[in-house]
Amino acid sequence: QVQLVESGGGLVQAGGSLRLSCAASGSIVSINDMGWYRQAPGKQRELVATITRGHSTNYADSVKGRFTISRDNAKNTVYLQMNSLKPEDAAVYYCNADVWYGSTWSAARDPELWGQGTLVTISS
Repeated sequence: QVQLVESGGGLVQAGGSLRLSCAASGSIVSINDMGWYRQAPGKQRELVATITRGHSTNYADSVKGRFTISRDNAKNTVYLQMNSLKPEDAAVYYCNADVWYGSTWSAARDPELWGQGTLVTISS
């Protein structure tokens, strides 16, 4: 069994910063792309940022220049540094990963493994 566990959410003032973490655990063989998504009340889940195993990144236009995604492959962890937070950044943030798990001679793939989400609240 594999899972993603997010942490680091909370309440922050507009203009402030937060750092989210997401750690994969279980019988991880390797992880391909990892990403962060968010869902605000009454809205659809949207892409925030993604990062490949080779550290190539992609960002939503709304967060470019303010958010930075990074990962530590040795720790099976992805991070999201969020700076200059705006009220519209408030949402539940979800971690996503394309994971191979099991054993190296008998691995299975879950291309859409999700975490349980962490709430980010912005006070104006």
